[in-house]
Amino acid sequence: MMLKGKNRKRFERSVMIQIRKVLSSFPEVRYIPEFGRVYVELGGAAYEQASASLQRVFGLASFSPAYHAPLELMAIQETALGMMQALPKQPKTFKVTVRRVNKAFPHDSQQMNYLVGGYVLQAIPGLQVDVRNPEVELRVEIREDKVLLYVEVIEGAGGFPSGTSGKALLMLSGGIDSPVAGWLAMRKGLTMEAIHFHSYPYTSERAKDKVIELAHQLAGYTDSLKLHMVSFTEVQTSIHRAYQDNLLVTLIRRAMYRIAERIAQREGLGALVTGESLGQVASQTLPSLHAIGHVVTMPLLQPLMMMDKQEIIGIAESIGTFPISILPYEDCCSLFLPPSPSTNPNLRLVEKLEDSMTFLNELIDKAVLETETIEVVHGQLKQETNAHLF
Repeated sequence: MMLKGKNRKRFERSVMIQIRKVLSSFPEVRYIPEFGRVYVELGGAAYEQASASLQRVFGLASFSPAYHAPLELMAIQETALGMMQALPKQPKTFKVTVRRVNKAFPHDSQQMNYLVGGYVLQAIPGLQVDVRNPEVELRVEIREDKVLLYVEVIEGAGGFPSGTSGKALLMLSGGIDSPVAGWLAMRKGLTMEAIHFHSYPYTSERAKDKVIELAHQLAGYTDSLKLHMVSFTEVQTSIHRAYQDNLLVTLIRRAMYRIAERIAQREGLGALVTGESLGQVASQTLPSLHAIGHVVTMPLLQPLMMMDKQEIIGIAESIGTFPISILPYEDCCSLFLPPSPSTNPNLRLVEKLEDSMTFLNELIDKAVLETETIEVVHGQLKQETNAHLF
């Protein structure tokens, strides 16, 4: 666990909580925490399943499947040789790195490097030692009651442990970008809730189900995820009836932001997370971002802002949201688009237009009041609550 500084203990506790939760389906697992790492004895559980679960733990830098041997030189040598011979591809070079925690063991680390490395070299023709850039590094840890040996280091999710950076609300559409923004925010330690705007009957139930499925996918990386479903039909159609020119997208996005901020404040969340990427569409030019974001006071976190589309797609594929995002069910952001949306909206004009829409505040209040909340836990729909009533 790549953590340091005064927050180490708190972060390590958080990582351990997450590890225990993702491995909770394996009742025989035993945990041995140590400074900066934890040993997980699987107790017969399938390594492949445990490995897939561990890759969802933020704050975990890497993990390695390890074999164990008794505190006997010959047993250590035989285990090391068996591991090297069992590699899928036989390497040309290797090195041995020994870490001796048990100081009572009769051979020190340097001696063990030679004793283990020499034994493997004699048994495998053509293999050579390269201490600087080996194809395989065989690591040996001599502990109090056993010896651990491993050659594979699997990259973890990294980032900060879940919940160590506060709470935020993700504006989750059905597209490619916003789920990636949410994942990146969670990776930085944010506890995430999500909000989605639907405009039934202009958007279908399948579009709604698609967003719930995206929330399921994101919930696999954290304890749970609340999804706030906002009926946006009346707000959106009313704005469209009152104004149909090139600032329509700006007006609708500002209404979404206002509703999202209200719900975030109600839920005790400290920021909004959005999937904007600079210059990608008309609403994501610098003037548009200013005009839209100016309507809220809480921090706006936009992790994708300087990323290219291909970078975003790459992350979406790796976290499993891409196949869901490309399903052909449109969200309300694609409704009532003007032929030429403004890329350089005038903030004063936008605010003047909103002031003329005397209905807007009341409809926003109603949308917030009637928002429904779905709670997703470990990729499963746990419960659906009634609309919030005050």
